[in-house]
Amino acid sequence: MSSDNTDAPRIAVPPLSRKSIRARRAFLLKALAVGVAVGVLAAGFRWVTYDRDWVTTDNAFVTGNIIPVQADATGVVARVLVEETQLVNKGDVLIQLDAQRARAALGQAEAELARAVRNVGALFANRRQVCQKLAARAAVRERTRHDLARYKQAATSGAASRQLLQNTEDTLAAHEADLREARAEYQAVESRVGGVTPTTHPDIEFAKARFNDAYIEFLRQSIRAPAAGYVAKRRVQVGQRVRPGDQIMNIVPLDHLWVEANLWENRMERIRPGQPAIIKVDLYGSSALFHGTVEGLVPGSGSVFATLPPDNATGNFIRIVQRVPVRIAIDPEELKKTPLRPGLSTVTSINVSAEAKPMNDSIVKTSTGEYSTEVFDRDLADAKTRADKIVKENLVAGADAADGACAAATQP
Repeated sequence: MSSDNTDAPRIAVPPLSRKSIRARRAFLLKALAVGVAVGVLAAGFRWVTYDRDWVTTDNAFVTGNIIPVQADATGVVARVLVEETQLVNKGDVLIQLDAQRARAALGQAEAELARAVRNVGALFANRRQVCQKLAARAAVRERTRHDLARYKQAATSGAASRQLLQNTEDTLAAHEADLREARAEYQAVESRVGGVTPTTHPDIEFAKARFNDAYIEFLRQSIRAPAAGYVAKRRVQVGQRVRPGDQIMNIVPLDHLWVEANLWENRMERIRPGQPAIIKVDLYGSSALFHGTVEGLVPGSGSVFATLPPDNATGNFIRIVQRVPVRIAIDPEELKKTPLRPGLSTVTSINVSAEAKPMNDSIVKTSTGEYSTEVFDRDLADAKTRADKIVKENLVAGADAADGACAAATQP
């Protein structure tokens, strides 16, 4: 029969005395007090040497310019030339619309311009014709005047009859009436062409404006990138009909980004433009630190720019500490080495002890490429050049030649 474990001999442990318990308790309390004191001293030392000169927040995000690309013409999408995540340069064609209607409208505008030029040329030719008629009738009148003067001298000696003299006076009156009629006709034509040349006539200017509009509409069938960047959120497909103002896609330049740090208002007292900042992005953790500079403070808390801003003058009031956005530029050289994306979370610290500018100053600059575009600058100039060529091709040589005889013939 096996032996039972309960029968094994037991070793007696002497109970702790009150003195030992008290000694152990005193040691633990001393150790705890020393630990707390060391922690307080370490925290105080860190606050004195670092924390009191830095304001840190984790409510900070990378942001940048998100450039919308919209249609500026009506048409059906014929080709999609770029896709999301692709890098495009300023001026690249992104979407090609079916330009058949626009091309037909351009041809019609070109024909109307050519017709206007020829119509105006006919007006100037008509003016020259009326001018010649006016000069001819003025010459006939002058001849009749001279005849009447001679007949009056001859009538005193009986060489000219009274009837001849009367007939000549009647003829002169008829020529005067013909001349006045020609002058009125000349004035009617002059009112349409006076003070302008064939190339600056209002009819031609109007036709040129119509042509320019049709030409730009034709060019805008090619939707171009207003700035360089990466394509995001493409919204159109082949066969889709777009109209002016329709959102096509977005372009995001990644070479110019900044951090928007939302700080509590009770920590804003020492924040100033020009102060340096250290930025830790969650994407890279502590392996990559970015350096930045405070560019400016947004002129208002985030709540006042909300879609539905609060109205504290109505209802019950609850005091809530507000946050104020602070714009912090990121070193562009660091962006080249370590790319970022808008929307990434960061932990941002601002050195408030550094020398800075007044609170209401701003050092933000708009010198990068996405703040201006020259993509559309040449459209109107090209349209005007082509319109001038059409005018030149349809203008009859010598259409604006002036007839010197009209100046004298128009005088009474």
